[in-house]
Amino acid sequence: MTSEPLHLNTVSLLADLTGALFWPDRSLLIVSDLHLEKGSSFAAKGIHLPPYDTAVTLKRLKKVCDRYRPESVICLGDNFHDTGGPERMGKADRDTLENLVAAHDWRWITGNHDPELPDDLPGRCMTEETVGALTFRHEASRHMVSGEISGHYHPSAQIRTRQRYLSGRCFAHNGDKLIMPAFGALTGGLTVRDAAIRAVLGHQFDVLFLGPKRIYRFPTDGLC
Repeated sequence: MTSEPLHLNTVSLLADLTGALFWPDRSLLIVSDLHLEKGSSFAAKGIHLPPYDTAVTLKRLKKVCDRYRPESVICLGDNFHDTGGPERMGKADRDTLENLVAAHDWRWITGNHDPELPDDLPGRCMTEETVGALTFRHEASRHMVSGEISGHYHPSAQIRTRQRYLSGRCFAHNGDKLIMPAFGALTGGLTVRDAAIRAVLGHQFDVLFLGPKRIYRFPTDGLC
């Protein structure tokens, strides 16, 4: 299955195999931690990575937008790997991004990597957004909040199937709070066993693991 239903604060959502989240009743697509221009950021520091991460991420984002055809898109922070990322984008990637944003009501949530976004970046910029019963922000609150969707931690997990062990990105949620996987092509992951994620979700929560061809749902005690 390329998508899996989940419920957060009474809201019905679809977790997509790409790492995007779709809210059908609001025609709203959510992605997190694109980290556009991470490759060029590292190159400026003398660490050379393949320079195609932005193009790969935008191609994946366009594909998921074409599939769900959302009216609105919210990007949950760390959209660029640093504040200079928008200026380093090549023309082809910039054109792709502008065409994507023009086709939707596009909202950028700022993150710790991109706390300030340029005024000429298409779309609307904000620190957080509340839509109906859900609140969207980059980093989760440590307080009791119902209906919070955040990113920042790049949750990952390891599971065991009948054939093998798999490691990779995942959604993590406890019914009140949900932490999104990173969507970007050059993003790492933090195990859901880490204390930082447990501090947000508690010790018992569900994991929707993004496998090669399907999504696997596990409680935390079912993980490796």
